[in-house]
Amino acid sequence: MLAKLTSKNQITLPKAVVSKFPGAEYFAVREVDGEIILKPVRMHSLDAVWRKIESLGITEKDVADAVRWARRPKGGAKSPA
Repeated sequence: MLAKLTSKNQITLPKAVVSKFPGAEYFAVREVDGEIILKPVRMHSLDAVWRKIESLGITEKDVADAVRWARRPKGGAKSPA
């Protein structure tokens, strides 16, 4: 099977190949020994991430505090309370 690269660097994957990966919308792309390798990946929605965070008991304030801590000037600053 062939796939043609367009002038906009786009490739349409053959239906026979894509049908083996139902629901795949995104593919990780890498180069190995001069070959292009595509691997289907699942992208998780941000809502699913927030549900997981909430299930762990982490609040938006906890996230804000962690970001503030990560952005603190280096050199002796204390961790969040």
